[in-house]
Amino acid sequence: MPRLYTAPDQAAPVGEFLTRNRAEIRAALVERGAVLLRGFAVGGVDGFDASVHALSGTPPLTYAERSSPRSTIKGQVYTSTDYPADEEIFLHNENSYQAVWPQTLYFYCIEPPTTLGATPLADIRQVYRAIEPEVREEFRRRGWRVVRNFHPDFGVPWQKAFNTDDRDAVAAYCRGKGIDVEWTDGGLRTTAVRDAVHVHPVTGEPVWFNHITFFHVSTLGPDVRAGLQEIFAPEDLPTNSYYGDGAPIPDDVVAHLRQCYRDASTRFDWQRDDILVVDNMLAAHAREPFTGPRRIAVAMAEPSAG
Repeated sequence: MPRLYTAPDQAAPVGEFLTRNRAEIRAALVERGAVLLRGFAVGGVDGFDASVHALSGTPPLTYAERSSPRSTIKGQVYTSTDYPADEEIFLHNENSYQAVWPQTLYFYCIEPPTTLGATPLADIRQVYRAIEPEVREEFRRRGWRVVRNFHPDFGVPWQKAFNTDDRDAVAAYCRGKGIDVEWTDGGLRTTAVRDAVHVHPVTGEPVWFNHITFFHVSTLGPDVRAGLQEIFAPEDLPTNSYYGDGAPIPDDVVAHLRQCYRDASTRFDWQRDDILVVDNMLAAHAREPFTGPRRIAVAMAEPSAG
């Protein structure tokens, strides 16, 4: 992964190519988990937005229940992340902690980095197979719990995460999504219990689809982890993962999961005007640290049935 489609010439409009070859590209997306369109005339952010319509048949989704700092570029096209350039973002599936998530992700390279800055991918069918069966079955049986604390002046504020400053609207949204809400002296705490293993809606294959590793405190860099643990009590950490019943997940279990992701990962270097399309329930994605101006746009489409 990904399947590469190269333009026959630099003037070839990507929208026409997607429309003409839509069935083939959708089939490749299910087989490989991701496709990369390279060398096409995209037409900037507007052309990228039109590409989402051409391949998904629907407009991009609004980014709700946010966990990553992002800026709006135009409409429902966002920066991929606003995390500092020197930080790695670990492999994950977009919004897998939510009750409903985007089935398809689109990335567009406006400006490539000078060094590194790839968007690594990992086939989560392969991740599922690599996980020790007893670890996998423990999560199947108990599920996983994600706890998020929204602290003032730290991380993504709850007002941005939920696109509102109305507490009643947040509570109503969370009730509809199976999320428990607690307003604390420090701000807002949300808790949700989700499945760790899902079945792909087209292939019927089991996939390791969750944010267990990404949200677990042990996945943070040692200095960041130590700094957060000095500031916050365990229950007040900005994010953390537990078994579904609230019991801690041992660090060695999370280390095993991280290694399974890394063993399944692959990468490519971005080129200007690349469009990467990802089946969010087949491929996890990440971000390498980088130098230079790297500017990658992202759009999400096709909400899951939950």
